[in-house]
Amino acid sequence: MTLPASGSPHGAPVRRVVRDSWDRATRRRLDPDGLPVLELPEDDLDDWRLDHPLASALSVIRRLRVDDAEGSGLLVAVGDERGRLLWVEGDSTARRQAESMLFVAGAGWSEARVGTSAPGTALVLDHGVQIRGEEHWNHRVQAWSCTAVPIHDPADGHVIGVLDITGDERAAGSQTLPLVAATVAAVEAHLALLRWAADGDARALTPTRASLRPRRPVRAPATPTATGPTTAAADAVGAVSPDRTPALARLSVLGRDDAVLAVGGRRVVLSARHSEIMLLLAHRSEGYGAADLADAVYGDVDAVTTLRPEMVRLRHVIEAVDPSLVPLSRPYRSPRPIGLDLDEQAALVGRGAHRAAVRGDRGPALPSSTAPGVVELREETRAALRDAVLVSGSAETLVAFADAPTGHDDERVLRELLRRLAPHSPRRPGVVTRLETLERRRLDDAR
Repeated sequence: MTLPASGSPHGAPVRRVVRDSWDRATRRRLDPDGLPVLELPEDDLDDWRLDHPLASALSVIRRLRVDDAEGSGLLVAVGDERGRLLWVEGDSTARRQAESMLFVAGAGWSEARVGTSAPGTALVLDHGVQIRGEEHWNHRVQAWSCTAVPIHDPADGHVIGVLDITGDERAAGSQTLPLVAATVAAVEAHLALLRWAADGDARALTPTRASLRPRRPVRAPATPTATGPTTAAADAVGAVSPDRTPALARLSVLGRDDAVLAVGGRRVVLSARHSEIMLLLAHRSEGYGAADLADAVYGDVDAVTTLRPEMVRLRHVIEAVDPSLVPLSRPYRSPRPIGLDLDEQAALVGRGAHRAAVRGDRGPALPSSTAPGVVELREETRAALRDAVLVSGSAETLVAFADAPTGHDDERVLRELLRRLAPHSPRRPGVVTRLETLERRRLDDAR
């Protein structure tokens, strides 16, 4: 496809940004009738998505741009820094139509792959771009228009992705670029807030107004208004309000077969399998490799193919509660700390606060779980509490532990308690009865 130096194939004037992009496509000898390539395999797409830093900001994009897209004929796409589409959402009819040009999640839409397009060209130029109809290099895309703005890491300013609106001519209208830019500002502010929460650096909580704007100028006039910024821009400012710090999260597993995740006043009861995974991730902040987590959950390092779809289901559950808690991968880990009642109990034991540890004992962690990693963690924690009470706990603490769920049927604990009790203690008959019950059970099991 050879284009005239001063115009389109139909003789219309060509904008400089488009002409330069066409020149790059010509030098690369790109086929104007070719299709993009699926660069991210479908079976790994969820891992690629959730590994990406923009996964934690997807809820912001959906709230500002996607939620009202159905029936609009518009698509909202999020790509990574290499132009590979990670999410394509919006109007369902438009999504089906866009499949014919492979504008789908996993496809590579960099300028080096498909020539002139808003997402690819915006990444090359590192500023907002609008491409209309026949300005596209690829013939298959010339029925569409699009607007895209790059997204930057708030820490060092490098490009981490791109936000794109694709559809009919409205997708490249005069108001679209400022709205997409405002959404990107909200995303960058959200990422800055999460970074502050993770690092504990309060100084990062108050970005200047300049830091809320895109890092490169958007080549379109801002939307004039007599009353203030657009709704999206206002939301961008609100996204860094000190009142919107991530809520503390807590996972309760003691004495429960199904863990409870509580965050910001919301509460969800997890399935048994999801409880096991979340317990392991909450306990080990550095996370697990895929094979290690498969071994800890299923007892089989080769069960990675079973683990992956389970992680996808778990991420959907957690995203509905708090997107900032969605587990990451490579390695599998929690993106921010989760308070764990099991760890709190262990910390009390470590500090010698045995009575407080016993008082908070509600039973073993996920008692019905047979996941090797959970069994090991459960037994380690139980043994630490039991040994601490037996070795250095007071008589009153030993009595309390014998009455608590974890120590109630522990023969060694009961015999030690019987040894310490005074000969005429009213508690002795009850302890003797419990020991006799345990002995009968053992005999029954041996038959």
